[in-house]
Amino acid sequence: MNFNEKAGRVSGVSNIADEPDELDEALTEFRLSVYAWSEAAYSRTRTAVVPGRRRIWRLAAGWALGCVLVAGGGSAGVWEHHQHQQEMRITAARVAEQQRLAAQQQLWQEDEDLLAKVDSDVSRQVPAAMEPLGQLMVGDETR
Repeated sequence: MNFNEKAGRVSGVSNIADEPDELDEALTEFRLSVYAWSEAAYSRTRTAVVPGRRRIWRLAAGWALGCVLVAGGGSAGVWEHHQHQQEMRITAARVAEQQRLAAQQQLWQEDEDLLAKVDSDVSRQVPAAMEPLGQLMVGDETR
């Protein structure tokens, strides 16, 4: 098909009106420019894009990075839980040790009180019957 046939002008055939009006001429020019553009677009050389390794590697790298992020997040949560458990064990051990020391100290205090009572009971210098004489002697020693 040539330019005149596309424009609607057939050789040897005259149009109804000898002079086309401006609108028809503008539409004809537009149609011809569209046809010319289409022929140029279809006739240009194209390069075939081969789905390359770049896309595959990019996809694999994306999946690998995603897996690393998920594994890192999961392991961080497990580590945090483990640390919390360790802190709880240490705190419980400290509390138990403090309670044990407090009980031991209380036993020592009771033992000391008992020994002090026994010491005060045993360490009388004078028997009970001679106590009035002992008090007289204590007064004499201060002179």
